[in-house]
Amino acid sequence: MNEVLDYLKSCGTFYLATDEDGQPHVRPFGAVCAFEGKLYFVTNNQKKVYHQLKKNGKVEICGMHKGTWIRVTGEVKEDLRREARVAMMNTNKAALENMYTVDDNLMTVFCFEHGTAAIYSFTDEPKVIEF
Repeated sequence: MNEVLDYLKSCGTFYLATDEDGQPHVRPFGAVCAFEGKLYFVTNNQKKVYHQLKKNGKVEICGMHKGTWIRVTGEVKEDLRREARVAMMNTNKAALENMYTVDDNLMTVFCFEHGTAAIYSFTDEPKVIEF
């Protein structure tokens, strides 16, 4: 999982795909962290993406870095614990401090319950990581 986390961080921006009534929706994200051995990302609980994630936790993330790209597929669930939000804020303070506070009742985090990542290039076989 650490390799997946490091790769996503190196991307800067990665893209999260959700589903709403059979229609895919993709948007840019940038903040990730590890907490208690799981991969986390953050969003605002007032956004459509939040409601899509609550209805259907199956997601895919895609990002690109230095001629390679990653696809992360899995199921996520919301983690309502303050400690999880603190971990996210501490890891991504520069990116998040102007948008959220840990106790603002807007910031929420989701973690992968399980997932599969594949790192691709144009020349090598994909590297597959289960987490």
